[in-house]
Formats: sequence, structure tokens, C-alpha cells
Amino acid sequence: MATPLSPQSAAPATPKTIAVVGLGTMGTGITEVLVKAGREVIGIDVSEAQAARCVAALESSTARAVERGRLTEQERADALGRLRTGTDLAAAADADLVIEVAPESYEVKHSIFRELDGVVRPDTILATGTNALSVTRLAADSARPERVLGLHFFNPAPAMKLVEVVSSVLTAPSAVAAVTDLAVELGKEPVAVGDRPGFVADGLLFGYLNQAAAMYEARYASREDIDAAMRLGCGLPMGPLALLDLIGIDTARTVLEAMYAESRDRLHAPAPILKQLSEAGLTGRKSGRGFYSYQAPGSATVVPDALTPADGGTGAAGRTVRSVGVAGSGTMASGIAEVFAKAGYEVVLAARSAEKAQAAKARIGKSLSRSVDKGRLTAEAAAQVLDLITPAGSYDAFADVDLAVEAIAEDLEVKQQLFRTLDKVCKPGAVLATTTSSLPVVACARATSRPQDVIGMHFFNPAPAMKLVEVVRTVLTADDVHATVREVCAKVRKHAVDCGDRAGFIVNALLFPYLNNAIKMVEEHYASLDDIDAAMKLGGGYPMGPFELLDVVGLDVSLAIEKVLHREFRDPGLAPAPLLEHLVAAGCLGRKTGRGFREYARR
Repeated sequence: MATPLSPQSAAPATPKTIAVVGLGTMGTGITEVLVKAGREVIGIDVSEAQAARCVAALESSTARAVERGRLTEQERADALGRLRTGTDLAAAADADLVIEVAPESYEVKHSIFRELDGVVRPDTILATGTNALSVTRLAADSARPERVLGLHFFNPAPAMKLVEVVSSVLTAPSAVAAVTDLAVELGKEPVAVGDRPGFVADGLLFGYLNQAAAMYEARYASREDIDAAMRLGCGLPMGPLALLDLIGIDTARTVLEAMYAESRDRLHAPAPILKQLSEAGLTGRKSGRGFYSYQAPGSATVVPDALTPADGGTGAAGRTVRSVGVAGSGTMASGIAEVFAKAGYEVVLAARSAEKAQAAKARIGKSLSRSVDKGRLTAEAAAQVLDLITPAGSYDAFADVDLAVEAIAEDLEVKQQLFRTLDKVCKPGAVLATTTSSLPVVACARATSRPQDVIGMHFFNPAPAMKLVEVVRTVLTADDVHATVREVCAKVRKHAVDCGDRAGFIVNALLFPYLNNAIKMVEEHYASLDDIDAAMKLGGGYPMGPFELLDVVGLDVSLAIEKVLHREFRDPGLAPAPLLEHLVAAGCLGRKTGRGFREYARR
């Protein structure tokens, strides 16, 4: 005779018969994962038509798997034979585990859980697939709260490796162990998290998506530029506005409402545009229109609309640029000089001393040699590139350059002093650009007698490899200066995005609040460094987890940028996490010091 599951009792080693309640996109994906892994699956949906669509989708996906050699015909037949569907929850009576993936509504989910209480065995585990609602609240209303937990798959479930296993204070460890073991057997990577809206991956992801929506709503940058900036500047597989369209703008709004209800953090308060689009029925790909317009409802093909930028730019003619001056001797300066020389520009690389300038040119020589070794350049081409670079120990060498690019220390007073110097030495009509990532461009412009000639050109490190340049206009920048820089970016094969002169521009303004929120999760003992990094790589498609990235960027650099963002936007949610300040005060700055959030072997 079955006994109720308690914190001390043992759940089945791994559930063998599993009911999936709700056969929409996520439920169908989870069902596919389960039947392919040898589980008997009972698919339940209130709609017979939806259940039939689930079966048809499985038949189609498994047929493609056979065509690609991933399944045999017999394995396909066996997998399809392990699924039976129905519309009545009573069909779940024999299940070891029930996974509920119904719509994100407490009322709907409570109704399902109450009915399941009267249907399933006392030892059956009940899992909710919610990513926005409280698992604890659902468990508390269950007859056996100790067997209720969250099992959050990511879409598309067959492809995405991450599964968040969500415990409430009521959940039995044996239930957690059973579903964790199941996730491993399914080929997934389970991450243990506590119960709060969004859990780890969506908790970090949706705050970032919300800020991107607010940035677009403020007309700070175009949707295309916001998305391109985050793809090219952070290596993300998809831009935030395109991702909101994929997820569903109504779904994103629901998740953010739940997050804000708990955190009261303004960063989680849904941007008004999300409400406006949702209520207009413009929910993204599924409706055929959201931030972008699509060929048809459900289509992934973006089609031009009234907001699509016209080809040909602004129409202003740019100034002629034949020679470029690069000020600085660090990694960024030498990288930018290499970029311009590879594009055929004559480059003057000037530093505070001839020795520093020569050392920077030598660094470029080593970079070019690595390209030769990898077969990306011929030795002759590398020598020609290097010959285009003239090192100089004084900024007086910029007298004849058409474009001067500053890439020195991120210190406003130092930059302003340099711009005063450039104002004196550069010829009339020369464009003066700063590569600052966080300081006001207009402050550099006002240090000169020609602020109309000053603009921001924010390259990303390493400059030869990174395709993005944020082009930052001030209210004083001339149209032909902006056109000049856009033309130059095209010639050096960089993707230029336009943004205004405010802290963080596009990338840092969206990236660093996300990193700061990850640190706060660790401060609150909500999840470990490793689990958060794994969640964002596996669930969000990020090339690096937030703590890996913080240690690479440098904790001191990260803190400085977060302070600038907090000072400019005055939002309490942007205040740097105390843990970050403590680590910087202790000299733990990341990889460059051998210790940051993690420890590294000394070179």
C-alpha cells in the first residue's frame, strides 16, 4: 500500500510514468524529450484538438530525426507508442510524476492541482512548469505540499539543456532528488534554485529585456540598433526585442508583473510599451507583429514595416578621411590602430612617450603575426599593414590627420586635457572621437573650441575581433561628422549603431544592471556562482556566465560603470551590489589579480 511522501520517505528512483498537463508548445516539447528517453507519457489537455496537434508535432519531429539519422524507424515507432493522450485529469492516476505546463494563471493551476490531489497516488510528485508564479503558494494549497515543486524547462525543450528544479520551504528532499535524477537521465543539466519569480535564468533575463523595451520606448535607439548592439557587443544569439517577440510580449509582461510584485524593484516594473502592445494583441511572432512585423502569425521571418530604416542613411555627406590618429598605448589603442591600418588607412599611433608608442606598435606586430600563423593574413599583407602605422611620442604628430581617435584612460579630467591638446594640434575640419564606454562625450566636446566636430566611437575589446562600434552623438555633433564616422565604420568593416550621449550607451546600460542583479542573487544566498553561470549559458544562450564575465572585464571596471549608471539614472535598483564593492576594496579584481569571484592560477 502506498504511503504519503514525507521529507524522510524515499521517492521512486526516477519516475517512469509521467503525465504532462497542457500540450502547448512547451508541453509538446517536454513530451518529446520524455518519450525519446523511454518514459511512458500521458499527455492531457482540455482541448482534443491541441492534444491532436501535439501528436502530429511529435510524428513530424521524430520523422525528421529519422531522416537525419538520429533515430531508427523502430526507435521512432517505440517513442510514439509510449504516448497516449486524453482530456481528463483522471488519466494521470497511474503517474509517478505530473508536470503541469498550463497557462500562467494561479486560478488555472490551482484548479489543476486540486483535481490532481483527488486523482494521483499519495507518493506521486506534482511539478509545475511555471516561470513566474509562486511554487510555494501552489504547494500550500495542495493536500500534500511536500510533494510539490517546480520543474522549469526552457523553450525549445528538446534543444535546451537547462532545467531549473525549484524547491519551496515545504518540498521534501526526496522529491527534489527524484526529479533531479530524472533531469540528468533526460540529458539535461539541472540547477537547484529557490522559489522566487523568474527563478535564476528568467529572473536575470526578464529584467534585462524590460530595460531594453524601456530603452526603445524612450526612442534612445532603434529596435535594430538595440538588438544588433547586444548580439555583436555581448555575443548573444538574439537581440532583446527580437527575443521578447519570440517569448511573447504578453508572457514577458506576466513574468515581470510577478517579479515586481515581489521585489518592488523599478527595474522589474513592466515598461508601459509591453502593456500597450499586449492589449493591442501585438504579442510578437505568435500574432505576426510585436516589436517587429512578421510574414504571418507564427512565422520567424521579419518583414519591412513603417519603422524599418531606409537604405542610404541620413543623406548627409561625410568628410574625407585618409589618415587617422590614435591616441593611447594600451590594448584598446593598439587594437583600434590595427583595425584602421588593415582597412588601408595611414595611422599615426601617438602616446606620451616614443617608447610607449613603439611598444604599442610592437604589440600590433605580434597580433598580425598570430593572424599569419592562423592563415588569416599573408606575411606580405601583415608587413604592409604594419608599415601604415607610424608611432609618435607626441600628439603634435596629429597635425595632418583627418580623424583623431582617443583611447586613453577612462578618466574624464585626463580625457578633457587630451581634447584640449587635440583642439590645438589637429587641423580645422578634423573629426575628434572618444572611445569612452561610460563618460559623457559632450564633456570632452566642451573642452574644445569645436564641439560640433566631436563624437563618440565606442569600440569593443578586442577591437580587431569585435564587430560593434557604438556611434555616440551629442546634442552639438554636426550631421556631417556623424556621417563621416558611419562611413568610416563601414570601411573598417564594423557594424555601427547610433545612440545618444548618456551613461552606458546601449550595451553597458543593459549589460551591467544584469551583472549587478546576478551578484545580488549570490548575496542573498539564492543560488551559487556556478549555478547562476550555468543557468545563463544553458538557459539564455550567453557565451559566458555573469561571474565569468565580471572576472574577465575586471571588478574595478565593472564597479566604475555601475556607479556611473547609478549616478546618471538615480534608480535605487542600479546601486552597485555591496559584495562587488567589498571585493574591489579587497583588491580582488578578477583574472588580472588572480582572484575575483573565483580564484585563478597565477601566470
